[in-house]
Amino acid sequence: MKKNIQKLRKKFEKYKIDGYVVPKNDDYFTEYSKINRLKIISNFSGSAGLAIILKKKNYLFTDGRYTIQSQTESGRNFKIHGFEKLINCNLFKNLTLGIDPKLFTNSQIKKFFFKYNKIKFINKNLIDEIKKQRENLKIPFFSLNKNIVGESANSKINKISKYLKKNKSDFIFISAPENVAWILNIRGGDGPNSPVPNSRLIISKTKKILLISKMEKCKKLVKNKTIKLNQFLDINELPNKLLKLKGKKFIIDDKSCSIFYENLINSKFEIVSREDPSYLLKAIKNKAEINNMVNSHILDGVALTKFIYWIKKINKNKITEVEAAKKLERFRKMNKSFLYPSFDTISGSGKNGAIVHYRAKKENCRNINKKDIFLCDSGGQYKYGTTDVTRTICFTNQSQKIKNIFTKVLKGHIAVATTNINKNNTGKKIDKRARKFLKKSNLDYAHGTGHGVGFFLNVHEGPQSINKINKVKIEPGMVLSNEPGYYKENHFGIRIENLVYVDKENGKLFFKNLTMVPIEKDLINLNLLTTFEKNYLFKYHMDVYLKLSKYLNQNEKKWLASLI
Repeated sequence: MKKNIQKLRKKFEKYKIDGYVVPKNDDYFTEYSKINRLKIISNFSGSAGLAIILKKKNYLFTDGRYTIQSQTESGRNFKIHGFEKLINCNLFKNLTLGIDPKLFTNSQIKKFFFKYNKIKFINKNLIDEIKKQRENLKIPFFSLNKNIVGESANSKINKISKYLKKNKSDFIFISAPENVAWILNIRGGDGPNSPVPNSRLIISKTKKILLISKMEKCKKLVKNKTIKLNQFLDINELPNKLLKLKGKKFIIDDKSCSIFYENLINSKFEIVSREDPSYLLKAIKNKAEINNMVNSHILDGVALTKFIYWIKKINKNKITEVEAAKKLERFRKMNKSFLYPSFDTISGSGKNGAIVHYRAKKENCRNINKKDIFLCDSGGQYKYGTTDVTRTICFTNQSQKIKNIFTKVLKGHIAVATTNINKNNTGKKIDKRARKFLKKSNLDYAHGTGHGVGFFLNVHEGPQSINKINKVKIEPGMVLSNEPGYYKENHFGIRIENLVYVDKENGKLFFKNLTMVPIEKDLINLNLLTTFEKNYLFKYHMDVYLKLSKYLNQNEKKWLASLI
């Protein structure tokens, strides 16, 4: 890492800059990318972060999930700050900072740097000059049948066309690949944990489309007539083709359209800044998508239940956190519909459970001590559905203090699951319900309570989420996680996470659980639960048993029944 920092600093004089900014995202702004320039320069491996390398100092910005991890991985060479310090960043002043215009949006640099510093666009990525990373072209794009996704691409394009007409614009530039995937009902393999097809899309108000990517990836789509050859545009031909389009106004989303592409479009067209309508349309799942997700969660529930039974009741050997994660993946692989994990499994025993997004590595992970509690956050990509579930497990009787905290986390989890969404209809309102029992004891957690989840796409998606600031209205068909927790540094971590979807009956909106995995009853102080909460837990475990029992052997089935 130090050598890479030195190599980067040597370039400052050539480009006449005082520092260089390195974000976690790639030029598609995806959360999980095979290209990770931030790790090359900082050694930080979390999913959210930004580094600033100056002539004599280095800064790393990240969020509350990575407070401990960022110090461990990068603390020797970087001053660590929360993302809030990036707003009108004044940790240094009157400097010229170099950036790659393909990796930032105009709104980001205005918010972060324009008040106290200057920005210089450098069209060569300076980290790539130090260590070039190549994009994987092995997995071609593929199309999903309408029976799987529940709505045709033409129907979705019609909706975008109406949006363009309403906003009196000629074109929209869909810059987020997950939105391209949703509109055209295609998937790919450009992310390590998500079937995202790295691509962009131009849609006209007359419903004409141009899919922008590389031909090697799109041959199957052309062959099976998902797209016609004249609807495809090689990414290298984009500048010339774009300037030949006839029209006046172009909609871009300034949260996902880079400075590079915004400037390119702006050279000919009047730009209209609007949120890409695909985000909200994609977030509201139809019946086919929900049914597929329900089925995927039953398959996932079987794997998780078998794993929990194995690690609690069968395994007698000492195993490491990495070995536990691999064993869980083997249980998932027993089903042919499982493709790969939806993110790297968080397998944290004892004090490692307190690192919110801990990644166990073979060379430095812990043995799972039977006296500790074990936090396991994992998920899968299935045909067809994305899962994400966290369970906190114990192997021996725990202290009353740990049981009380676990129970307060559980009470928050139940409060979210049983929310009257007609009344509490935003993530901000629901978040308060999740934290209230912990807060009575002056306890809290530094992450959101829930995030949106894609349909056979990204495990994290917006615009809806459950946190202290999100005001997006919760609507039928939305899928969210429900994951309150508590973390005591150097001691333990607790989190209980289910995925839920919003259902509607007789005008009433409510959450239904997608996740079908038992909750650790050995950590519950039943005296802290109300009758309502006890009944919820009984009904939940009964539901889990009814859905999973036919896939379990006799011993697993008997154990699961004992939890009801």
